[in-house]
Amino acid sequence: MRLSCRRLALGLSAGAFLCLWLFLTGFQQDLAAGRIATQGDGSSGNERWALGKHPRKISSVGRSMEDDDRDSDIRKTSRTQSKHSRPGNRSPSSGQNTVSVPDRMRKTELHDIFIGVKTTEKYHRHRMDLLMDTWVSLAKDQTFVFTDSDDEQLRSRLGDHLINTNCSSSHMRQALCCKMAVEYDMFLQQDKRWFCHVDDDNYLNVHELVKLLNQYKHTDDIYLGRPSINHPMETYDRHENMQKVNFWFATGGAGFCISKGLALKMIPYASGGKFMSSCERIRLPDDCTLGFIIERLLRVKLVQIQQFHSHLEWLKFIKKEELPHQVSLSYGLTPYRGSARNVIGLDEVFSESDDPTRFKSLHCLLYPYVDLCSGHVRTRR
Repeated sequence: MRLSCRRLALGLSAGAFLCLWLFLTGFQQDLAAGRIATQGDGSSGNERWALGKHPRKISSVGRSMEDDDRDSDIRKTSRTQSKHSRPGNRSPSSGQNTVSVPDRMRKTELHDIFIGVKTTEKYHRHRMDLLMDTWVSLAKDQTFVFTDSDDEQLRSRLGDHLINTNCSSSHMRQALCCKMAVEYDMFLQQDKRWFCHVDDDNYLNVHELVKLLNQYKHTDDIYLGRPSINHPMETYDRHENMQKVNFWFATGGAGFCISKGLALKMIPYASGGKFMSSCERIRLPDDCTLGFIIERLLRVKLVQIQQFHSHLEWLKFIKKEELPHQVSLSYGLTPYRGSARNVIGLDEVFSESDDPTRFKSLHCLLYPYVDLCSGHVRTRR
């Protein structure tokens, strides 16, 4: 009897030792796998293994909600290859380690930007066709054109990105505000980080635009542009017993950009027809009304960007070597302060008769190898 008990005790001890050995071996394998999976991300194997196996236990002690959200994003993006992964990243099937970045933490790219262009029927041919041949060709998927009539020729080039607002074709305040109201509401329907606007007489340097926006966070309250006057706009607020108010605004003639974070805060004053009410509140055009909503009502200051340009300044004073670094440029073909026209000082590439606005020449200065420039220029001057 004693011998049987002793054998039973030895058997149980051996079994317990075998179970302990198997457990420790499995733990080490999991730990090693965790370290390999996160090699190069700066976290220890123990920490990542714990996050992968027991995320709630780890996040419940000594961590903020922001830390939890960030780790959740990292786990999600590490499981699925991003649609917009950066060049150089290898897919998991390649056998190489990858470091995934949460969408909100990556840099802004062109596809993150909504670009609205305001025009009217009488400018479709000599203004919009010019833009389509130059900078819009580089950002066709991001550009939406807001006009006041149907145009099959333009629609054949833009598809459903040509928006007939059914607003008046006049240049009066009500018509301008009507188009901007449609433009703003269209932006809210898109999954974009930035709302940028230009007029149909602007050249938009999309490369410099992306560089500019990467200096700011789209989740912050950001209003970028350039005033057309050297002092704040002054008017009267009809909702506040005709109180005199003043504010800066970015002129639409030079272009402006608004972050998604700020655009969402504008909803009570701008969406669903409310933008028209805000226009009537101060009896000023669309770009002034945007400045009123942002600076006066939301208390967000305009960040003045000198690289935005309208035809209300002397464009010829911009040096040729500085042109590639500007975000927007314009032109004026009517007499301006005694001059026959107001355009950038770029004489090369196309003749004045072939390119009175100088936009084609500018485009070939920036992108000498596109089809438009074939036979005119082959090297960057």
